[in-house]
Amino acid sequence: MNTIFSRREMLTTMSSGVGWLAFAALAQGKSGLASKAAHFAPRAKRVIFLTMRGGPSHVDLFDYKPELAKRDGKRAALGRDSAGAKLFGAVHPFGRYGQSGQWMTTLYPHLARHADDLCIINSMHTDLPNHAQAFVQMHTGSFQFVRPSVGAWTLYGLGTENDNLPGFITLNPPADNGGAQNYGSAFLPAICQGTRIGGSQLPDLYAALLKKDVAPGPPMKNIENKVVSRDLQRAQIDLIRGLNERKMERDGAHPEIEGMIQSFELAFRMQSEVPEVLDLRGESEATLKLYGIGQGKDQFARQCLLARRLAEAGVRFIEIASGVQWDHHNRLREQLATNCAATDQPIAALLSDLKARGMLNDTLVVWAGEFGRTPYAQSGDGRDHNHKGYSIWMAGGGVKGGLRYGSTDEIGYKAAQNPMHIHDWHATILHLLGLDHTKLTYNHGGRNFRLTNVGGEVAPGILA
Repeated sequence: MNTIFSRREMLTTMSSGVGWLAFAALAQGKSGLASKAAHFAPRAKRVIFLTMRGGPSHVDLFDYKPELAKRDGKRAALGRDSAGAKLFGAVHPFGRYGQSGQWMTTLYPHLARHADDLCIINSMHTDLPNHAQAFVQMHTGSFQFVRPSVGAWTLYGLGTENDNLPGFITLNPPADNGGAQNYGSAFLPAICQGTRIGGSQLPDLYAALLKKDVAPGPPMKNIENKVVSRDLQRAQIDLIRGLNERKMERDGAHPEIEGMIQSFELAFRMQSEVPEVLDLRGESEATLKLYGIGQGKDQFARQCLLARRLAEAGVRFIEIASGVQWDHHNRLREQLATNCAATDQPIAALLSDLKARGMLNDTLVVWAGEFGRTPYAQSGDGRDHNHKGYSIWMAGGGVKGGLRYGSTDEIGYKAAQNPMHIHDWHATILHLLGLDHTKLTYNHGGRNFRLTNVGGEVAPGILA
């Protein structure tokens, strides 16, 4: 049965005398997040999205450019905004790793051990070089309008594997650069939006938790009701639900009320499972050591470990923020080394842990920032924003490991071979999840919308 319904179909169904509960049962099974069939056989069941906010420098991390090193300090005309700019070679050495000989910075020694798992895309490009717009476009496909996030589209298309947890969780999302829009559902059903866990206060909080050895996961407030018993809570929710259903049967479809009913139900079920999933104290010392927890990398390391636990528990889409800013307009050499040290071991541990548990094959791990950096210098020892060409990587979930896909020009300024726009990237992610981006649509305001707008091409060259 096709489980994707337009608002018009919903209104027709309800006006014919079928209540919201019956409609939900017809449309999605036992809950609004019930698992749904993909359009075709998926290669990945879930996504872990590692967000590197600020625009990591591709020419210093994954896009090896010997010509740029050769022309270091020489002037180049790359357009009116950079006329006569001085080219700036990589600030740290590159090396070749794995049997595939992947070129990577030497600042990522742990990740380098997974070189043969990585599909490095060196030909990404997006529409604008401004943080807020590019960050929102990376998440929603549009920088101009409020649109559903890629996580919300994933949940809408596939549902979740665990009714007791949100299908889309974001750990420590930034409050700026679009804020909640980056994990919102816009006009999709409200139940598809991401559930935020944690916030900007976490660096100090993690340190405190580590010293006190209590509840090591990010805080999720009010998950327990210590005053009202579970049976009484159930009775309260049933009463409110009944009132809301009668209102919708009388007035017609009401998205806010629909979302509230589903949110109440999910919140009630979450009480039984969330505390255990967020509690890392059951993990072995070997696992904590693998991620670098207790070694000065706790914030991001704990998020990576939680991402594995959430994936294991059936969460469909998990996003975690790096915590460190990659916006290096100056002091690039020093700050790049700091950021890589903070993220290298936890990311490598996540890949190792997923692989050891047999989960990497069907878990798509994505590492990406909103854009890259210029091949010319800014402020003497930094780089400016560059949206015309940059690098991301993906691993597991049906992509070819040990692959360098696409390329920028000889100095890393602009995507040249197999350019991949944000819409192409989104189309490819959905394809790996078994979803046809042209068919995953939602009727809103009389028009069928999709994540990729009217563009997007799947990149078959990266598929395993």
